[in-house]
Amino acid sequence: MTLPQWIVLAIALLRGIELTHAHRNARRLLAEGGQAHGDRHYPVIVGLHVAWLIALWWAGRRISEPDWLLFALFVLLEAARLWVVATLGRFWTTRVISVPDAPLVRKGPFRWMRHPNYAVVALQLPMLLFAYAAPGLAVLFGAANILILAHRIRVEEDALRPRRSLA
Repeated sequence: MTLPQWIVLAIALLRGIELTHAHRNARRLLAEGGQAHGDRHYPVIVGLHVAWLIALWWAGRRISEPDWLLFALFVLLEAARLWVVATLGRFWTTRVISVPDAPLVRKGPFRWMRHPNYAVVALQLPMLLFAYAAPGLAVLFGAANILILAHRIRVEEDALRPRRSLA
């Protein structure tokens, strides 16, 4: 197994830990009266990320090491993504769940951007494929992710609209 494939395993492990945390938060938020929105597109997002990991694994078998500069940028973006997760705390999930009486988060990266996690992931998916010398896959996954995120952002904005008018 190559070093890039070991990196993919580490990323998959981190994502698995995050999914466990997200599912726990989602169950709690729904039990507190939260409402799920856009669940029909959720399997598409999961499928895209699983396919991305498979593509990385495949690309990683062909190289002995990634482009270290691009990989370092990916790691910085990962730190930014974890900042988003930490900022949202108990409200962070991989689904769109709105709790009607909960305040909107306006600290951390949300001071500057409404959807920082989506911006980070939109850069991460193609960046690591570029680091793995797979530019065609990078463009394909980057474009597919942006299309899915465009829909997801509309769903999330619709879900948050009633709470924004209260703020």
